[in-house]
Amino acid sequence: MPSLKVTLRDGKMTEIAAKPGLSVMQNLRNGGIEEILALCGGCCSCATCHVYVDPAWLDRLPAQSEEEDDLLESSSHRRENSRLSCQIPFVAALDGLSVTVAPED
Repeated sequence: MPSLKVTLRDGKMTEIAAKPGLSVMQNLRNGGIEEILALCGGCCSCATCHVYVDPAWLDRLPAQSEEEDDLLESSSHRRENSRLSCQIPFVAALDGLSVTVAPED
């Protein structure tokens, strides 16, 4: 099964199984990553699933929507590699994708 590599806020790294067809956020939550709150359930309206994507993977992801960009703009922790994990569909080609959970706003 494909996997996601996750760095938690305390720096601990873990790897979880990831199911294609779900968003990265759904896979993180299903994998027990409790730091991903996803309060809106993946509707792109809260930014509580903010992650930093390893720059080596950025060009393999779909472009950010204007809505996602606006939500990330409200975060004081935004970086060039910031994404909302609910807006990244997980596909088999993303096996091994590495993300870091962003600090909570």
